[in-house]
Amino acid sequence: MTSASPETPRSSEEFVIAGPLGDIYRGTLDCVHCGLCLPVCPTYRETGRENSSPRGRIYLMRGAAEGRIPLAGTLAEEAYLCLGCRACETACPSGVAFGRLIEGTRSVVEAEGLRAGPAKRIEHFLLRQVVPRPERLRWAVSALAVVQRLRLDRLVRPLLPRRLRALSNAAPVVPRRTERRPLPERIPARGERRGRVALFRGCVMPELFGAVNAATARVLAHNGFDVVVPAGQGCCGALHAHAGDSGFARQLAARNVAAFGLAPGPEPAGAAAPFDALIVNSAGCGAALREADAWLGPEGGALASTVRDVCEFLDEVGLRPPEHEVTGRVCYDDPCHLIHGQGVSDAPRKLLAQIPGLELVAHADASACCGAAGIYNLTHPEMSDAVLSKKMGALAAADPDWIASGNPGCLMQIAQGAAARGLRARVVHPVELLDRAYRG
Repeated sequence: MTSASPETPRSSEEFVIAGPLGDIYRGTLDCVHCGLCLPVCPTYRETGRENSSPRGRIYLMRGAAEGRIPLAGTLAEEAYLCLGCRACETACPSGVAFGRLIEGTRSVVEAEGLRAGPAKRIEHFLLRQVVPRPERLRWAVSALAVVQRLRLDRLVRPLLPRRLRALSNAAPVVPRRTERRPLPERIPARGERRGRVALFRGCVMPELFGAVNAATARVLAHNGFDVVVPAGQGCCGALHAHAGDSGFARQLAARNVAAFGLAPGPEPAGAAAPFDALIVNSAGCGAALREADAWLGPEGGALASTVRDVCEFLDEVGLRPPEHEVTGRVCYDDPCHLIHGQGVSDAPRKLLAQIPGLELVAHADASACCGAAGIYNLTHPEMSDAVLSKKMGALAAADPDWIASGNPGCLMQIAQGAAARGLRARVVHPVELLDRAYRG
């Protein structure tokens, strides 16, 4: 196997590196090169290349910071070949913040103009001009719904170039218009009131997973919480940070701080929050919001301190017993940015185990990445498919009736894999099964 660099990294005392490369360089010094990250890295498992492992990428980052290797070439390629799953962070005994390092590296690559071409321009347009703008996103999804209803996508798909064909294959099925209706700004608690929470509705969730948002609100209300859905909130910025557009991600985070009324004041961050918790049902959004302090400082800390994943929150406060059975076997699959980014693993399983009639069954490698990784399945379809294949093999062996996961990208990716494999399982968010158990 090839190492990232034949040269030995120099002692940190030799360098005073300013700017973004300096921040990256200092972060790489925490790595002790033990290699415990290698077995959990999806790209290393596929390629066997040291450069395609967290340890190898850290060598490349240090080499670029020290001026020994160029940013262009191997480092720029590996920065984007990484799925950003952060499994290496869970495995790392030294606490290397690899997610921040890889996003920082991508920001430098973007700033240096090292990514170009039609794919980059399309990505930039979609992430800047469509995804964070609700009206434009709604129009785009409505147009996709018309295309799917008329089956035009099936007619055109065989004629498309390979990359566009992969994009077409990955397009989710647009839900019915009734499932895309906006949530009311307040949903009252049912039964004895236990508190007040805010719900983060996200950008993609209302358009493609409106049923999940609605189920989340109902489950929280059934558990005694008033649910508020503040106007003015929007995209969390996770996709932009993953793509190296850190400046725009900060703008989006600042907008959400204002929308939720969490600007810091004389009190400690989060002490004056007008609700008990900010509930998020998308693992990628939750991880980004929980790290808003790294983007915005104290202003972001006020937001980050209130964030809870919906399953984490319900487990913490104690789930009210569901009244109805949901029969069948369910496999829970860990979203990377929930288990590795937020440290939440047991809570969803504990909630699912409390649903009458539902049998929770394990499958091999549940904590491994599915290959979605934001828009990775569009930018690197071959690697994404290879990573997904292992996941679907494990799920096929378990043969569940349901597959549950807590992130929209994972739900779309696994649903696509299940359809391709001919699996009978329905792919759902855990709160959808809880909602069934409460509503009957």
